[in-house]
Amino acid sequence: MQLVAIKSAPPPPALRFSDAEVQAMQRAVIRLFDHWGVTDAQAAVLLGDIAVRTYQRWKQGEYGRWTVDLAARLSNLIGIHKALRLLYTEADRGYRWVKAPNRAFGDRSALEIMLGGQLTDLMRVRRYLDSYRGAW
Repeated sequence: MQLVAIKSAPPPPALRFSDAEVQAMQRAVIRLFDHWGVTDAQAAVLLGDIAVRTYQRWKQGEYGRWTVDLAARLSNLIGIHKALRLLYTEADRGYRWVKAPNRAFGDRSALEIMLGGQLTDLMRVRRYLDSYRGAW
């Protein structure tokens, strides 16, 4: 029997966002956090442990530089919002869901999970919602 080498899959393409796209996501996430009732300190954690003052400058329209990690976090937060809007016809129910205890998260809320601070924490909540709504 002859062994055949298995070729590894190519890496996934890197996220590519323009400055304008990232700023649009920043504006959207600021509004989203307001609906969720997220504090400035919590927002700073969700956004990758940025300085609270940096987030407060965002709220004043001063966005500054961004990283791929920040863009991925913003994208996941918007994906969570999108999934909730598809699951709940009443927007307020989706906004409240974020802070409600959930058995899937060991009776912790999605916000508590996301406040773990890692990008994977945001991705965990997004994957849960996407699977629940049958994203594929």
